[in-house]
This record gives sequence, C-alpha cells and structure tokens, in this order.
Amino acid sequence: MAAHRRPRQHPTRGTAARTAVTLTLAGAATAAGLGAGTGHADPQRSPAEVRAEVDRLYREAEVATEQYNGAKEKADAAGRRLAGLQDEAARKEDRLNTARESLGAVAAAQYRAGGLDPALQLALSSDPGAYLDGAAFVERAGTRQAAAVRRVRGELREVEQVRATARTELTSLTARRAELGEHRESITAKLAEARGLLARLTPVERPVERTAPPSHPTRSARPDLTPSSGTTSRAAAAVAYARAKLGSPYVWGATGPNAFDCSGLIQAAYRSAGVSLPRTTYAQIGAGHRVSRAQLRPGDLVFFYSGISHVGLYIGNGQMIHAPNPSAPVRVAPIDQMPFAGATRVV
Repeated sequence: MAAHRRPRQHPTRGTAARTAVTLTLAGAATAAGLGAGTGHADPQRSPAEVRAEVDRLYREAEVATEQYNGAKEKADAAGRRLAGLQDEAARKEDRLNTARESLGAVAAAQYRAGGLDPALQLALSSDPGAYLDGAAFVERAGTRQAAAVRRVRGELREVEQVRATARTELTSLTARRAELGEHRESITAKLAEARGLLARLTPVERPVERTAPPSHPTRSARPDLTPSSGTTSRAAAAVAYARAKLGSPYVWGATGPNAFDCSGLIQAAYRSAGVSLPRTTYAQIGAGHRVSRAQLRPGDLVFFYSGISHVGLYIGNGQMIHAPNPSAPVRVAPIDQMPFAGATRVV
C-alpha cells in the first residue's frame, strides 16, 4: 500500500515553485535567481526594484483608467442616444396608431356602405406591411382611402427606421459595456498587484512621492493670479477649486466632488469655472491651444508620458496640482517629477 502513497509536498513549495522548476528545465536563465530555501516564489528584489515595479503598475493602471473613462463616456453617450430613440419610436408609434385609427374609420364607413375593400382589409390586418409595400393596392383605393393608406405607410416606415437605428445603438452600447468590463478588470488586477508588492516593503522602504511643500501653501506662497499675470478669471477659478480639493483621495474613474482620478480632477476644476472639458487626458490635450513649457501660466493643463496618460493643473513656479495614484491624495508637486509631454491652455 505504501507504494501508492503520494509523496509529501514540502510546505514552502506551491504553484510558483513548480513554475520555477519548469523554467529551469526550459533553460531559462532567470530561474537561477530563485532561492531554494527562501520560501518565496519570486526572485528577491531590492526595495528600489519593487518601487520601480509599483510605479510601472500604477502607470499601466492609469493608462487603463483613461481607456475606461473614454469607453464610459462613449457608453453614456450611446445610452442617451438609445433613450432618445426609444422616446422617438414611442411618439411615432402613437402617430402610427392614430393613422391606423383614421384608416379604420374609412374602412368602417365603407363596410356600412356595403363591403370592405380588400386593400383596407390588408392595411388593417396584423401585418399591414404586406399591403403597404404593394403600390397596386393603393391604386385600387379611392382618393380618401389612398391618402389614409399613404399616411399609415409613411408612419410605419418611420417607426421601422427609428427601431433599426435603436438596434444599432444598442449593439454599440453592449460593445462599450464589454469594453468597460475589460478595462475594469485590467485596472483592478494591476492595482491589486501593486498593493501586494507594497505590502512586502516596510513603511520606510515604501515609495514617497516628491511633493512641493507646503501641501496647503500660505497666501504669500500662492502664485499671482491677477489679470496682469495673464491668467483669466476662469483659469483662476479652476486653480482655486483644485486647491480646495488638496488631500482628496485618488479613485480611478472618479470626477468628484470628494474623490478624483487625474483627468477627473481637471474636468471638475474647469467645470466649476463654467468650462466644459472632455473626460480623458488624450482628449483634454486637444481641448485648447498648445503652449510650450516656457509659456506656462497658472491654469494651464500639463501632460506627462508619451501616451498622454497623466495630467495636472499648473499653478506657477514649476508646480502643479494633480491626483497621482491610489497611494497618494490630490497634492501639489513639481512638474519635473514625470516625463513632460506637453501643455494646453484652455481659456
């Protein structure tokens, strides 16, 4: 019986350890870095390497967040169009029913007079389309009957056109919702992986975002937002809104009033100033006119990374207010802490 007993598995080995064995057998050079006696599946990385990996995951999650925001914007628009089409279809169906009732009155009068024209019989049947597409029946009807039939035919075709458009919008909405789900899963997975990596570090080893102290600047430290500085009143209002939100948590997909992602903060800040901006970073960069880094003034939008995946609100003196990532709240930071990709002046 002992020959059939499964060998006892070492408690420190699991799926990841079996993966390491597979990599070794395949000749993967990285497998040599797996410590046999450490009990960890992943290679031991320095705190700096872990912080770099967390930073990469946050950037990828932010790219996915902006894709989610774009898909949600399109899904919301498709939903509004679908609702409008449904309302329009209901109104047209009411007109169709009215037209058919009118046609029925003609038919009733004809029946009382001694019979019902076959054309009217078909038009009032459960499938009037068979009649309405046949011009020969219209020609057989009298003048009054022909006008009523044409009216029904027109209303029916309009209803079908609206229904067809609504079906197209429903297909689009379904696709957008599926896309939202994919981006949501991607964001959730990357953020969960980042949290897991951070949990391995001590508080001292964890990344600390470089900020521009003080987080809540005094009045004397605030940039000049007077008209003579070139900043418009609406830009100043946007900056004031962003300052009031310092310390608010980062939540992907959020546009306020108590939590934000990076583009959500910018959209909310300018919305408070009466300016409507697109939802995503890659749309916001085209919302105004481009300015160089040397031309920056408070209220300008500053963008980062080659994929335009992050945005902040410039406040002067080389600083911005932005919503960094889930590990950091809305804060003031220098614009040189990330790869600068461009700037836009909205107003």
